[in-house]
Amino acid sequence: MPTAIAVTSTDLVLPAPDRHTPGAAVLHPPEQLDLEGALTETGALLERHGHLVALVPPWLPRSTVQRLHTVRAILETDRIALLGIDLPPLGTALLARQLRQLSVCDFSPGIIASAARLLSHYIYAGALLGSVAKLDRVRVPVGLGAHARSWSPSAQFAVLAHPTPHLAKLGSSGGSPGKSRGGSHGKPQGGPHGGPAVMPPGPGFATHLTFARGQLASDWVAAELAPAWQVQGVMENPLPAGSPGWWGTQKLVEFAAGIPDLSVLYQLVASVRREECRWCGLELIGDRCGFCAAPLTAPPAAPPPASTARSRP
Repeated sequence: MPTAIAVTSTDLVLPAPDRHTPGAAVLHPPEQLDLEGALTETGALLERHGHLVALVPPWLPRSTVQRLHTVRAILETDRIALLGIDLPPLGTALLARQLRQLSVCDFSPGIIASAARLLSHYIYAGALLGSVAKLDRVRVPVGLGAHARSWSPSAQFAVLAHPTPHLAKLGSSGGSPGKSRGGSHGKPQGGPHGGPAVMPPGPGFATHLTFARGQLASDWVAAELAPAWQVQGVMENPLPAGSPGWWGTQKLVEFAAGIPDLSVLYQLVASVRREECRWCGLELIGDRCGFCAAPLTAPPAAPPPASTARSRP
C-alpha cells in the first residue's frame, strides 16, 4: 500500500485528479474523536500503509496539534511524519493532493515526506479580499489608506501570500463587486498607495488553479487572474473552514495554483539528490528528514572556550 497522506479535516481533501490518486486520511481533532479513538484510527493507518505523512500547518488549533504529537508519542513509532508547512488552507489542501499523487510512485516514505517542503515552493496561494483590516498572517505592508478603504462596501484587494507576498488594490466602477461592467470592472486600476495596481506575480510554469468562494461575490479569480496566469485549468472547491480565520475576513475568494501533472512532479522530486538520514536511516531530499526532523548534517562542534588564565613559562 502507498504511504498514507493525512490532513486534519475533510475540507482539506481536494478531489483526486485521476483514478490512480488515492484519497487522503483524515485525523479527526479532539472535539470529534477521543484519545482512544485517535490511537485506534492512527494505528489502523500504520498497519495498512506502513508509514503516515500528516500536514500540520501552524494555523491549526493548539489542541489539534497537541493531539497529533500525543498520539505519536503514545504509539512510540518513528513511522509518523508531522510536517509543519506554512501555507494558507487551500494551498495546504493542494499540497496534500500533490503528495497523494506522488504516494503511488516508487518513492520511499522518507522521500515523500521531505518532498513536501520542495513542492510547497511551487504553490502560489492567495485570495481576493473585501478587507485587509485583519490581514495579519501575510507579511505584506498594509498602509493606512488600504485600511481605510477596507471599510468601503466595494473594496477588493488581491493578495498573494505564497511564495512571494504581494498586495494590490483593485479598482471599482460601481455595481456588484467583481461583476463586469463595460469590460473594465475587476481589472487592477489602483494600487494600495494610489499607484497603478499590478496583477499578483504568477508562476512561470504550467499550473492548475483551484479557488473557493467565501462571502465575496466576485468572478475576478476565474475571469481575470486565471487568464493572466495562463493556467491549464480552473476548478472550484468549497471553502475550507479555516480560511476566513486565516485571511481575517469572511469576504474572500481564496485561490491556489500548483503543478497538476504527476510526471512533472515526479521529475521534480527525482532530480534532487537523495541522502540518508543519519538519525533514522530513511531516505530524504533537502536538508532535513521529514520523519525525525534531524538535519542532514550534524551542527558544527562548538570551539573550546578560550582560557582566561595566562600560561606561565
